[in-house]
Amino acid sequence: MKYRHLGKAGIQVSELSFGSWVTFHNQSGIESASTMMAAAYDAGVNFFDNAEAYAGGKSEELMGAAFKKLGWRRGSYLVSTKLFWGLNDRPNERNTLNRKYLIEAIDGSLTRLGLDYVDLLYCHRADPTTPIEETVWAMHNIIERGKALYWGTSEWEAADIVSAIDIAERHHLHKPVVEQPVYNLFQRHRLASDYDRVYEDCGYGSTTWSPLASGLLTGKYNSGVPDSSRGALEELGWLRKELTDPTRLAKVAALEPIARQMGASLAQFSLAWCLQNPRVSTVITGASRVEQVHENMMAIDFVDKFAPDVMQEIDRVFDAA
Repeated sequence: MKYRHLGKAGIQVSELSFGSWVTFHNQSGIESASTMMAAAYDAGVNFFDNAEAYAGGKSEELMGAAFKKLGWRRGSYLVSTKLFWGLNDRPNERNTLNRKYLIEAIDGSLTRLGLDYVDLLYCHRADPTTPIEETVWAMHNIIERGKALYWGTSEWEAADIVSAIDIAERHHLHKPVVEQPVYNLFQRHRLASDYDRVYEDCGYGSTTWSPLASGLLTGKYNSGVPDSSRGALEELGWLRKELTDPTRLAKVAALEPIARQMGASLAQFSLAWCLQNPRVSTVITGASRVEQVHENMMAIDFVDKFAPDVMQEIDRVFDAA
């Protein structure tokens, strides 16, 4: 495993990391979650991602129980969580980044995770109803109180990120250092030229999510929706249309011979493609079985194999030339 800095920040993250979205509580209990986290950790993964909203807080509880069970030295791993959606449907508690919510919500996340602090704390989405300055001050105060070490954004527009950084610098506050954007062969917009000033000028890092497009880029949906897959989960019915789209499936099928020629599985190929982008600090992987963790970790062996002709073939498949 290799490690990369989060942009210009001093903290280093493993090139591949492990996240809990969808699987923890929905597909995995304490035993399978612990086994998968241990497999990732043993492969060199040092960053584990979560969010308050995942499984209504149950994902944080499960990951916290796994940390306790595994007994790792706290300094040997990084943990993140994200705040915005909230767990209660009341004013000031849902879909917000106001000061009251953020200050209270971090305490709930730390209790569920069983930790004194998280290493990274994200604003899970932007909040157009709260002044960015209020959010920046709240995140700064959370860090000053030792409940998080760094903070960042997730799925924010470039202009809002730059605004948050400018406010922090103007008031000598802890500024955001990392974005958590969706990034895969189908969705590339959050690391495209619109974000040049974020990554190049501001030195932002990125912890990218959904590298396999919810499993579509593994090829498992080429012949339908397997009963054991996330696409079969009733609570994720909104994903099914995307996972069975004929146009997208045709692109995945066209990738198979390119991956095969490289000697990689489709999953490994798709993960490695994300990592070959120098703007990517780490790729957050997910799994419902430990065998998937082992397969995904081998993606690092293919990062250096994306020669110009391979990239041209990929762009031809995705009409992205």
